[in-house]
Amino acid sequence: MAAACLVLLLGPGSTPGARPLPPAAAREAVPDRVATWNICNPCGGSERNFGRAKEIAAVAPQVIGLQEACVRDVEEIRTYLEEVYGLVYRVAYGSVLRNWNRCGGLPWSPGGFGQAILSAAPMTDRVSVGYPDGGSENRGYLAVTTLVGGRPVRVFDTHLAERRQPQVRAGQVRVLAPEVARHDRAIVLGDFNAVPEWPELAPMWPLAQDADPACRPAPTDDTCTPTTDWNLKFDYVFLRGLTPHAHDIRPSPYSDHHLLSTDLNRN
Repeated sequence: MAAACLVLLLGPGSTPGARPLPPAAAREAVPDRVATWNICNPCGGSERNFGRAKEIAAVAPQVIGLQEACVRDVEEIRTYLEEVYGLVYRVAYGSVLRNWNRCGGLPWSPGGFGQAILSAAPMTDRVSVGYPDGGSENRGYLAVTTLVGGRPVRVFDTHLAERRQPQVRAGQVRVLAPEVARHDRAIVLGDFNAVPEWPELAPMWPLAQDADPACRPAPTDDTCTPTTDWNLKFDYVFLRGLTPHAHDIRPSPYSDHHLLSTDLNRN
C-alpha cells in the first residue's frame, strides 16, 4: 500500500516501469554481498533516482558505497528502495563539499556532495576525511563499521582525483592506505580513477586483493573487466582479511560507471 501511494503521489510517468511489490515479495539484502557505484552527477535524466534504485534493488547488497552522491538524491533513492522494493537501508554520508550547482538547495543552504554508504545493518564509528589535496575538486573517504555476513568489518568508501592527476591520487592513497592497514578485516569501495597497473595504486595491493581474482597490477594485464563506459577499470572492491566468491559488473544508463558487486566467502 505504501508503495502504491508513493507512485500515485509522484504522478503519472514519474516512475516509469515501477511495479510496487506485494508485501509477500518484499526483498531482503544479500548478507554476504557488497557493492560500489559512482552514480555520476549529473547523469541519467529526470528519472535517474528511480532508475538507480531499481539497479541497486536488482543486486540487493548488504552494503553499497556510492560516489558523486548528492544527499537529496540518496534520500530519494532510499525512499524508492524501501517503498517500492522493500529494501531498508541505513545511510552514512561523507560529503566533501556543498554545491548548489551540483546538488540543488537554496543558495545559502546548498546540497552536500561526496560519498555515501548504504547498509542494511546499523553502522557505527563513522569517520569522514577530506584529502589534504583533492586535485581539481574536493575528494575524501568515508569509513564505518558494520556487519557483512553477520560479522563486523570496517568499510571504506572513496573517490580519488580525476584521471589526469596521478600525483594527486598518489598522495590520496598514501592517506588512505595506512588507515586500511589498521584493520584485520576491511572492505575498500570506490572509484579510484586509475587502472590496476598505474603506480599510484601500488600501496593498496600489499594490503588487499581486488574482488576479481584475475585482476592484478601487471603491466600487460588485459584480464580486468572494464567498469566504465570508456572501457577502463576504475572501480574497485578491495578486500582485506576477506575473500571473494563471485563478482558481477552491471552497466547502467543512469551512470557512466558500472555497478560492481561482490559476493564474499564466509571466512
